[in-house]
Amino acid sequence: MEFSIDRDFIKDILVHFVQTDSRNPAMVEDGPGEVIIGEDIARILKELGLQVKIYPLAPGRVNVVGVLPGKGGGRSLILNGHMDTVGVDEMPEPFSGEIREGRLYGRGSQDMKGSLAAMLGAIKALVDDGISLEGDLIFTAVADEENQSLGTIELIQEIRADGAIVTEPTDLKVVAAHRGWIWYEVEVEGRAAHGSRYQDGRDAILMMGRFLVELESYSQELIKRPGHPLTGPPSVHTSLIEGGSDMCTYPPRCKVSIERRTVEGETEIGIREEIQVMLDRLREQDQDFKACLRLVAQRAPLNTSPDSGVIEALIKAYSKVMDSPPEISGAAYWTDAALLSEKGVEAVLIGPVGAGLHSAEEWVDLNSVYDLAEILAATAVLYCGL
Repeated sequence: MEFSIDRDFIKDILVHFVQTDSRNPAMVEDGPGEVIIGEDIARILKELGLQVKIYPLAPGRVNVVGVLPGKGGGRSLILNGHMDTVGVDEMPEPFSGEIREGRLYGRGSQDMKGSLAAMLGAIKALVDDGISLEGDLIFTAVADEENQSLGTIELIQEIRADGAIVTEPTDLKVVAAHRGWIWYEVEVEGRAAHGSRYQDGRDAILMMGRFLVELESYSQELIKRPGHPLTGPPSVHTSLIEGGSDMCTYPPRCKVSIERRTVEGETEIGIREEIQVMLDRLREQDQDFKACLRLVAQRAPLNTSPDSGVIEALIKAYSKVMDSPPEISGAAYWTDAALLSEKGVEAVLIGPVGAGLHSAEEWVDLNSVYDLAEILAATAVLYCGL
């Protein structure tokens, strides 16, 4: 089946989206949030004839959902992308939307306004070609993915579907799995004393150093584990460290924040025990060593079977559009697809080609955005049915 992909429509709305500042206010002090771009998306969806609803989350923060209703009897499919971006430090023209040699430049061009434009282009093609699906096709543009994923967390309370394609940038690879993460804090207790009173003070920072030596050994052991065939091994790293008050006082406390990247099959309880073993060992070596371990937050990994309906449909659609099968891959990073998967939605990732995510020069390849639009339209036909 051939689709009427309107390249000018996709290019024009992508330029407009990049020129629309949607920096995440939870990450950037003057970030405006998603409300302006969300209103533009809602308007476009209404013009295409979809049933549209805007979900306010907080001042300046919204989700936008548009439903292309099916005839009935088919599977429902979510197309998911986020509207927020990170900051623009060191970017000379972050909102230019300039096109050079087939690349469109600007903050969010690849991550992930190119994907939003492709999603809209796919829906426009289905509408323009008069294609009536059996199952519902659900367009979702969400807030806050770059921070705490409040948009998709709220979305899964309101929307149900059989499958989902999250269009995070993947260089047009089909990503079936990615790692999860767990955040912990470890706090070591010392004893404050004047810097001259070595006999009274207990240096919490030095004691934390012992734990960090243990953590380094743990890190090296983790990356040697078999891991997941698509995502690789688990890993751990330190993120933040706090301790001390002034130059002439023994620090009474030191706190370190650590991020543990997880793979399918690992549990928070098991990982907590691994870290606690290190702390217990240090306590056995020094009875004055006192530390506590706290869970801060966690997100599960994604592990969608290659035999799932959504991946089978995506592979067939990709092969038809691109005249070759896709690369099936995994990712070390985390995405909202895992939240959908936890709710029983078979989820997969595919997004456009580009580079410079979160950097001083971000771009997306326009031809890959057009290809993505056609792949999404073809997948919707195969998955939702005619």
